Amino acid sequence: MSNAGQGIVWPRLKKHRLAVWSIAIVALLAAACFAAPWLAPYEFDAIDLANIRQGPSGQHWMGTDDLGRDLLTRLLFGGRVSILIGVLAAIIGTGFGSLVGSLAGYYGKRVDSLLMRFTDVVYAIPTLPLLIVLASYTQAAAGSMALAIGALSWMTTARVVRGEVLSIREMEYVEAARSLGATNTRIILRHILPNALGPIVVGITLAVGNAIIMESSLSFLGLGVQPPTPTWGNMLMDAQATMSSQPWLSIFPGVAILLVVLAVNFIGDGLQDALDPRSVRR
Repeated sequence: MSNAGQGIVWPRLKKHRLAVWSIAIVALLAAACFAAPWLAPYEFDAIDLANIRQGPSGQHWMGTDDLGRDLLTRLLFGGRVSILIGVLAAIIGTGFGSLVGSLAGYYGKRVDSLLMRFTDVVYAIPTLPLLIVLASYTQAAAGSMALAIGALSWMTTARVVRGEVLSIREMEYVEAARSLGATNTRIILRHILPNALGPIVVGITLAVGNAIIMESSLSFLGLGVQPPTPTWGNMLMDAQATMSSQPWLSIFPGVAILLVVLAVNFIGDGLQDALDPRSVRR
């Protein structure tokens, strides 16, 4: 991406109001979650059997769970884990997918065929069952979960980046760099990937939401990060038996997941418009 192109990204993005509001929402929510040790009114594992399953009140703004633990506190601490897993998984998946896609697109021929067939094979693997198996071996540690989710979510990025690189590698500035004796590695890192940043940036934002949903799904099934460490997914798992009688136990973590996933998708849409030179918002 040229410097001129980079300079007009923010003015274009500002015209996408949903994306701007989404950035503010995600930033505020992430800041609150990572400042939980200072903002939360209680310890996330503080048990108060005298106040179990209490509704929202002045003392407990979001109520308490079946062990009397403050739900707001657990929501903030749980957000730290869920968002961290989502971001790490997105970085891992997008990074590996960009590497595979750039190599396939730049070298073409046998390298392209081999890498794309490998991508097709991984695409054919059922993601959730494999994640369930991997979670049982990794003991559902946050870092291991992020690695497993990222390792199974790079294929779309690889295909998109491959398509971009196939067109970029024929550009005049790439031919000029090649004629000046630049190595293939330098051409890919200095000339091709920077000009393919658009789909990569969009892909990483969308991957964050997908990774949070995958982590929440595993935790809801009891195969994610294990209590007492809270995540939004295992908070939903704890609440499933009392959804009708104590709805606040499931509403608050469910709304948190909805807000973050919806917001990062709006951010991805805004970035796609802002980074696409053919898309100019009037």
